[in-house]
Amino acid sequence: MPRQTLSRRTVLDAALRLADERGLADLTMRRLAAELGVEAMSLYNHVANKRDLLDGLAARVYESVPLPDPALAWDERLRLLGNGMFAAFAAHPVVARAVVANQADPRSVLALRVFDAFFGALLDAGLDEPTAVRRFRSLTGLLFGAVLVQTASPAGAQTHQADLIDDWLRIAARSEELPHLRVILPVMAADECRPDFGPELDLFIDSLRPARPVASAPDSPSAL
Repeated sequence: MPRQTLSRRTVLDAALRLADERGLADLTMRRLAAELGVEAMSLYNHVANKRDLLDGLAARVYESVPLPDPALAWDERLRLLGNGMFAAFAAHPVVARAVVANQADPRSVLALRVFDAFFGALLDAGLDEPTAVRRFRSLTGLLFGAVLVQTASPAGAQTHQADLIDDWLRIAARSEELPHLRVILPVMAADECRPDFGPELDLFIDSLRPARPVASAPDSPSAL
């Protein structure tokens, strides 16, 4: 690649392309420098070390998440943020794996605005601060789990899953100890058995709404 003017952003964007194509294990300063057409030492004017580079990759993915209009209702903001973050990390699963493994953390103001928007929506839902933290952690666990399962399936995974369910069906049919599996497995066999993040996000949002009071039964008429 011809030499180009370096900035932290150009370095990180090139690193993100390499990581997507080759994985983090093959993302070295030497390969990154070759991709940019510069000497490896010049990269250290923009990233301090490999960990700073990985933190920058995480930041670039978070920065790509669209921020919703703060005038929207809290539940709509949360839905837009959740779906946006899922799409961003599904496009860069290698970074999702690094974040989950604590190998990369976002540290830029633009990236942290995504966290701020999430907490703004959760607080506007009426949660106190400790509950907002717990529910945010639950949501990110749900989100990253769905990303990793959706993007980690190798070629032939659906065939393997179908064969496994057939085996389980044969085992369940012969065992009286698996009555619920006998009911559920035919449904699993007809489904792709892949996580569907959108409906799961809706369930999460619904769980944040205040419980509606149960209407009390009308008083019985007094006995005469």
